[in-house]
Amino acid sequence: MSTLLTTYPRACARVTEHGHLPGAQPCRVIQDLSLLVEIAQTMESSLEVRDIVRPTLVKLASSMGMTRGAITLRHDDHSPDVVEVVGLDRHESPQDYWGQARPLFDQVIARGRALVVTDLAKDEHFRHRQLPVDRLMAFLCVPVKHGDETLGTLSIERCTDPRSSLSGDVNLLRLIARMMAQAVHWRLTAEHRLKALREENARLQEQIQRAFKPDNMVGSSTAMQLVYRHIEQVAGSEATVLIRGESGVGKELVAHAVHGQSRREGRAFVKFSCAALPESIIESELFGHEKGAFTGAITMRRGRFELADGGTIFLDEIGDLAPSTQVKLLRVLQEREFERVGSSRALRCDVRVIAATSRDLEAMMESGRFRADLYYRLNVFPIYVPALRERKSDLLPLADHFVEKCARRAGRSIRRISTAAIDLIMAYHWPGNVRELENCIERAVLLCEGDSVEAQHLPPTLQMPHPGAGTKPVGPLKAALRGLEHELICAELKATGGNMAQAARNLEITERIMALRVKEYQIDLKRFRRSAD
Repeated sequence: MSTLLTTYPRACARVTEHGHLPGAQPCRVIQDLSLLVEIAQTMESSLEVRDIVRPTLVKLASSMGMTRGAITLRHDDHSPDVVEVVGLDRHESPQDYWGQARPLFDQVIARGRALVVTDLAKDEHFRHRQLPVDRLMAFLCVPVKHGDETLGTLSIERCTDPRSSLSGDVNLLRLIARMMAQAVHWRLTAEHRLKALREENARLQEQIQRAFKPDNMVGSSTAMQLVYRHIEQVAGSEATVLIRGESGVGKELVAHAVHGQSRREGRAFVKFSCAALPESIIESELFGHEKGAFTGAITMRRGRFELADGGTIFLDEIGDLAPSTQVKLLRVLQEREFERVGSSRALRCDVRVIAATSRDLEAMMESGRFRADLYYRLNVFPIYVPALRERKSDLLPLADHFVEKCARRAGRSIRRISTAAIDLIMAYHWPGNVRELENCIERAVLLCEGDSVEAQHLPPTLQMPHPGAGTKPVGPLKAALRGLEHELICAELKATGGNMAQAARNLEITERIMALRVKEYQIDLKRFRRSAD
C-alpha cells in the first residue's frame, strides 16, 4: 500500500483546522476519511486496473448514498478502454450508459474540471431516462487526472436536497479521483514496461529461432553456439577451413555442415582419412595414378581430388600426412592443380578443401614434422570444436538423441533415461567425447528390456571413478552392483521426495547406512525435494 497511501496524507491535509473536509459536515468527516482509506486499500489490492474499478464504485455506493456511479478510463480520444457502471437497470449495459452520458464525460475531459448537474430531470442528456418524480437527482462528475493528463472520469448520481450544497461531495470525489489517477498511471506505466519487455523477449526469441543451427548437430551450449556461428560465417565463402578438436567430437559433422550451407551444396562431398592408409598409397588415393605407374596399377584410377571436382574434399587427420605428400598437397592449395602418380600432365581442379586434425600442429611445426607453409594455407579459417566435458549442458540432449536413434534402429520402445543413469552420464569425464557417448548409449539400448535406460545398462567404466579421482578402480562386478545400489537409492529418494528415513524403510536398511550411501555417492537431496514439489 506504500504507493497509494502517500496520497492519503495529502488528502488529509485538505481537512480544515476544525477537522472538516471542505464543504463537508462535521458528522461526515470520520466516514469520509474511512472511505478514503478503504479505497486506497482497494487500489493496492491488485495490479490490474479493471480489478480496482468496480470495488471502488461499490464502496462509494455504500458510503455516499450513490444510486449510480461510473468510471471511464481511456488511452486516446476514441472509445474508453474501461467503462464500469454500478446501479444500472437490468436491461441497461455500461456501454449504453456511456453513450447516453458521453457528452458530459467529454466535457469534463476537455476542460479538466468537475461538472455538476443539480437536477437530472432537467438535463437534455437524460431526458429519455425514467427518473423518480418525488426525488431530486444530481449528477457529479470529476476528471481522473495525473498531472496535466486526463485519464478518464469518475461520476456518481445521488438523491439530494435543494437546500444542501454538493461541494463537499465534489471535493471528496476529487480526492478519490486523484488517488485513482495515481494508481492507474502506475499500472499503465507498468503495463507499458511489461509490454516492452514482452516485445523484446519476442524479438530475442525470434533471433534465437532464426539463428543458424545445422540439422545434423545436437547441442545449444554457448561453446556450440560459437561453432554454429563460425560455420554460418565461413560456409558462403570459398575459404579453406581447418577444424580443430579432440578425437570423437564430431569434426566430420562440422565439415558436412559447412559444405551443406555453401554454394557447392548438392555437389560431391568426398571424405578421406589421412591416417587410414599406409604412406605408400596415400598419394595414389589423393591424386590418382596412371596404368602401370607401379606394380598392381593395372588400370588408370582417378584420385579423390578428381572425384571432388566442383565440390568439397574433407581431409581428416591432416596432421598424419607424410612430408612428401604435404608438398604435393601444398601445390594443390596454391595452384589448384596436381599430377597423377606416373604422369607428368598437370590436371586442374575446382575443389574446396576442409581439413581436420586432433593433433597439435603448432608443436609439429616446431619439431619439423609439419610444414609451416602448408599450415598457413590450411589455417585460413579455424573452427574449434569443444570436447564433450567442456559442454556438459549438451550431455542430456545428446544422450536423448542417441537413445531415440539407437532405439529406432534396434526396433525398441525406449522412452527415457533413469535418474541414476543420468547421474552416471553427468559425472563421467567422457575422454572419447561424442563418439564414446553414442557407443555407450547403443550398448545400453541393446541391453535394455524395459522402456527406460537404467544405470546397470551403462558400461562399467562409467560406474568407476576416472583416473585422477584419487580412488582405486573397482572391477566390473563390483561396479555393476554399486551402480544398481545407486539407482535403487535414487529411485526411492525420488519417490519419497528426498525423505531419507522413509527411503531407508522402503529399502529395508538402516537410516545410518542410507546416510553413508548418500554421502558416498554424493547424491543431492535438494534435487529430489524440488521434483517432489
